[in-house]
Amino acid sequence: MKTKILKYLLFSGLLIWTFGCVKDVSPSDAINTESLASTQDGLLNVTNGCYALFKDNIEFNGTVDMNNNYLRQYFQLCDFASDDIVCGQVTEDPLFYSFTLTHSPDQSNTRFFWYVSYKIINSTNTVIEIGDKISDKTDAVKQLIGENHFLRAFCHFNLLKFYSKPYTIDPNADGVIIRSSTSEPAQKARSSVKDCYDFVISDLKQAAALMKESRGVQYASKEAAWAFLSRVYLYMDDETNAIAYADSVINSSKFQLESPEGFKTYFPNAAGSPETIFLVAFTQADNKGKFGSIASMLYSDGNSGWGEEFASSSLRDVMSAHREDVRWAYIDSLKDGDGNIVKKNGIETFYISKFSYQDGDPNLSSPVMFRLSEMYLNRAEAYAKQGKDALALDDVDMIRTNRGLEGSLYNEVVPMGYTALQVVLKERRIELAFEGHRAIDVYRNKLSMDRSYWGYHLPGLKESDINLATTPVGYANEIVSYTNPRIIYYIPVDEVLANSLCKQNP
Repeated sequence: MKTKILKYLLFSGLLIWTFGCVKDVSPSDAINTESLASTQDGLLNVTNGCYALFKDNIEFNGTVDMNNNYLRQYFQLCDFASDDIVCGQVTEDPLFYSFTLTHSPDQSNTRFFWYVSYKIINSTNTVIEIGDKISDKTDAVKQLIGENHFLRAFCHFNLLKFYSKPYTIDPNADGVIIRSSTSEPAQKARSSVKDCYDFVISDLKQAAALMKESRGVQYASKEAAWAFLSRVYLYMDDETNAIAYADSVINSSKFQLESPEGFKTYFPNAAGSPETIFLVAFTQADNKGKFGSIASMLYSDGNSGWGEEFASSSLRDVMSAHREDVRWAYIDSLKDGDGNIVKKNGIETFYISKFSYQDGDPNLSSPVMFRLSEMYLNRAEAYAKQGKDALALDDVDMIRTNRGLEGSLYNEVVPMGYTALQVVLKERRIELAFEGHRAIDVYRNKLSMDRSYWGYHLPGLKESDINLATTPVGYANEIVSYTNPRIIYYIPVDEVLANSLCKQNP
């Protein structure tokens, strides 16, 4: 099994980018398992192969499906279950189950995500174990080992996000299966959510201690580990540590928020932006095009993708008070010849372009996983929960100043009828929309998700049940409580059948 993984990783590593170019390396058959343990180049190639697994279309259940890659499924499972995106029509793509919360243990997207996550985890374990055997570790070798600790933590944490209750709801609930070595038995029970968080934190602290070099924002770094720790602690309601690690990133002087003008083109150019901490780098060679890119689900220039999912009226209503907000740049309306917003199945067509137009290509982007604005918002939320309202609003105003809202700052005054926490969460929703945060932000704060707008997310409701020619009213609302068991997905049937110790979600 290990030999097959190494062969795959070596091959992938040889094709990997250093963002924008292909590095000259030896042929894959020049590096074998034995030499891998003693060569820095071999360790580098295998580590690069781990990064490639986040974007590659890999074989699953005997086939390679162009719609199956880690990131496409990641954003489906996150955002399509939120109130920021509306489903424009019935589709055979399993993304529909995220909208409707009609999950099953055998739905293909959750099965693939589980599979590829543990494939990456197993690959990082291989690298960590090989690296640990190198007696004289240079800083470059330590960097690579640290990056794999980071990637292993990233995969475990995202599995927790989808298949386990949030830490703040029940830290003793079933988490996921911790895989910390290549020699573990296949039969293994799920650890508690708390134990999984402890494992992720341990991995990230090791990663931060080991990583002393920078290979660019397309690779993990010490600062990326700090940013990740800030997120993890925020999700635990550990405000002190969430603030401390956000401070470490902010005070590192390595990053800065994009200006209002710069933010309008931030996402297509994220690899070169001072706001970016870590992203998954795509080049034209990695372009999934119309059949498999993230953008193809959310945007269409008329030919580039399906564009079946739109920015919801719920989000747009939250943003409506400030048309000068530059974050509108990533919500692109489709208009007819008379300038009216086109409706598809009664839903106004507002495409989402955060994953489009890298190198001018509507299907290409390098998705951002961590950026500086999140650090300000993490710190703001933690301050608000500590009762430090003025500090929380200062951080919110830092974001608003750089998003074209200099004339609409809070200036340390909580608006009438709001709490500081509500102000922060509202800003967080707008700033991080479509980036995988919204659903978990709602549920970890023990709030309900209000999806009271027309869309195919409504359970049991058919198109014929409403008058699509008018603003739909009177249909059944969908209010999703954080206690709803379907805010998380079933453990895939493959794991439950193969691993008798793995308990299914209720």
